[in-house]
Amino acid sequence: MPETAEARIRRWLDDCVLGLELCPFAAPVVDAGSLRIAASDAANPQSQLQAFLLELDRLQSADEDSIATTLLVLEQGPADFQAFMTLVDAAQELLEEAGLDELFQLAHFHPAYLFDGESPEGVSHLTNRSPLPVIHLLRESMLTRVLGSDPDAASIPDRNIARLESLSRQELQRRWPWLQWDSE
Repeated sequence: MPETAEARIRRWLDDCVLGLELCPFAAPVVDAGSLRIAASDAANPQSQLQAFLLELDRLQSADEDSIATTLLVLEQGPADFQAFMTLVDAAQELLEEAGLDELFQLAHFHPAYLFDGESPEGVSHLTNRSPLPVIHLLRESMLTRVLGSDPDAASIPDRNIARLESLSRQELQRRWPWLQWDSE
């Protein structure tokens, strides 16, 4: 039986995000059970944006203890990273049009994630590489609170890159098995 989208995302969270402490704020949300993982099998951008709006409404209607944050997993999301970013931009526009951009923020993850200006071979991309395309809906108030509680929050990206660079190629392949790795 094939692994569900939610199971794949949970394994990625356990092995990569939590396992390597790439997001120091994730563990309390996961431990509290207030992380919502919503999988959508929508096959086209319009339907995927509809799924986004439904999750945004659900998050807005819930208290933080019930749903602190949501990972919207797009099971049939764009395989092409630039097409995914176009979808994320459209979701951001919908957030702004709804006047909710001061209440919620979007983050995003993709199997082919590439940071602008970084070498395509750089390990920095792994911090945002997930097994499936994901739009992460975050409460702005929660972000402000948790970032304010970390006196060294600005160094998180650099710490993550150093942590990833310290891992062997085999360990990276073990933690991100869905990626296409060039043979050595």
